[in-house]
Amino acid sequence: MDEKLLKIRHSLSHVMALAVKRLYKDVKLGIGPAIDNGFYYDFDFQTPIKEEEIGKIEEEMRKIINENQDFVKEEWGKDKAMDFFSKNGEKFKTELIEELKDGTISVYKNGEFVDLCKGPHIGNTSELKKVGFKLVSLAGAYWRGSERNPMLTRIYAYAFETEKELNDYIKMQEEAKKRDHRNISKQMDLYSVNEYVGPGLVLWHPNGATIRYEIENFWRERHLKNGYKFINTPHIGREVLWQISGHLGFYKEAMYAPMKIDEINYYIKPMNCPFHIQIYKSKTRSYRDLPLRWAELGTVYRFEKAGVLHGLMRVRGFTQDDAHIICSAEQVESEVLTVLKFSLDIWKVFGFSEIKAYISTKPKDAIGDEDMWKKAEKSLISAVESEGLKYEIDEGGGAFYGPKIDLKVRDAIGREWQMTTIQFDFNLPQRFEMEYSGSDGKLHRPYMIHRALLGSLERFFGVLIEHFAGAFPLWLSPVQVSVLNITEDESDYANLVFSRLIENGIRADIDLSNEPISGKIRAAASMKPPYVVIVGKKEKEKGCISLKLRGNKNVYDVGLDDFIAKLKKEISDRSLTLSY
Repeated sequence: MDEKLLKIRHSLSHVMALAVKRLYKDVKLGIGPAIDNGFYYDFDFQTPIKEEEIGKIEEEMRKIINENQDFVKEEWGKDKAMDFFSKNGEKFKTELIEELKDGTISVYKNGEFVDLCKGPHIGNTSELKKVGFKLVSLAGAYWRGSERNPMLTRIYAYAFETEKELNDYIKMQEEAKKRDHRNISKQMDLYSVNEYVGPGLVLWHPNGATIRYEIENFWRERHLKNGYKFINTPHIGREVLWQISGHLGFYKEAMYAPMKIDEINYYIKPMNCPFHIQIYKSKTRSYRDLPLRWAELGTVYRFEKAGVLHGLMRVRGFTQDDAHIICSAEQVESEVLTVLKFSLDIWKVFGFSEIKAYISTKPKDAIGDEDMWKKAEKSLISAVESEGLKYEIDEGGGAFYGPKIDLKVRDAIGREWQMTTIQFDFNLPQRFEMEYSGSDGKLHRPYMIHRALLGSLERFFGVLIEHFAGAFPLWLSPVQVSVLNITEDESDYANLVFSRLIENGIRADIDLSNEPISGKIRAAASMKPPYVVIVGKKEKEKGCISLKLRGNKNVYDVGLDDFIAKLKKEISDRSLTLSY
């Protein structure tokens, strides 16, 4: 978020707080930050407000904006700030002040409103007259995110520099609602989450599993072509493994509780990497063995709070398209470039062409050799520049154990999703004492690169559903062709067409019911098949078929052999467009 937009959104949150204070005299204030699409403010109302009341709050905000109020920053001593906010009964503000060190405390004033705030803000509310903003919803939010604290009312708002940007964003949100993968998945019977199995644990239904099968086959095929070898690892590991890796030190809260086997604690795995390292260490390695590219569709389990679980996007059990590249210093640059090219090629197949890279560099608390960091960072920047990618550098934003590239893809309605990660790790090779013998006869520590191209299959599938709005290209569609007869007289011919499709490896279904053809077409459309084959008296007599393509285009007098040949090529090419 650029500074201008940050100032606009933050200033609007103060305007909203003032509007609420004017309308509800007994309200108490929480906090009100700017966020990615606007801002929010948390309030403690004596009497809960309703959604329909946010309209009058917005109206009051516009009045305040027209008062041309200055935003004035003041520095107060801690005692003065505590005295002011306690006299006004602002218990949440005094709690924040108590935790601050002695010294000056920043507050901002506009009109009669005073708030504990570091800023930044615009100069005057008159600068907000042409911006686009809209209050959109209420939600409950625990004070400071803890269930032990009071529940406050959070008012969310969108805010952009212009009305046009606001309207464009609202339209995108409306389209996103139509594309919600949870609703489409229910309509197409793709997956479910069951209370008896547990929240965040996905059950893949036949239609969803069919799509997953196609994705996995494509993934394996491309990995073999890119020089990877497949490995498989267990779902649990002994406590000592996670102690050495450090997960029990810094990641335990996200891990499930241990299970005791033969009086030894075992943990279900949150990551695959320690297992891959044990395969590396199973024998002595030489520089002649490198680079090693090992890939696994490895299912991992992480404990997420129930409140953040969201369809396929945030789950507790998921399959990572995980791989580790283990290489020498001389191989680092070419390996990073190769894996970046590989990732970009994969995204093109799925129809994502707008891709941006974000490079995170060495933080203050970094471990590892300085030369290794410099070489790794140089390889990341060199790779994205050689591919002509737009990129941003997050200085100091890397993990303590290594720099990384994140690739974000833009979907069909313009939303950005963080997907591919290419992450160096200087920590685990050191912890597990990974070594190889070099050409000089000495032992060296290898470079280790974690990479996930799709991320997790669950989250990727959710993004894919919303990108295509369930209207998948032919090669991914769970039902590729629906066969419908017009009357009972054509049942035998419809069955012949259906059988030919199945024999040729095309996923087809058939509806021979006595329903009117219009009703059968509507029923078939729920599965969003790319092609609907319709056979009536004329088609049976001619030995041909008629087609209704997704999008309602009609094609008549199509030869069955020609149709099958075109579909087989469309599938093998993994085409994004239909053949007719």
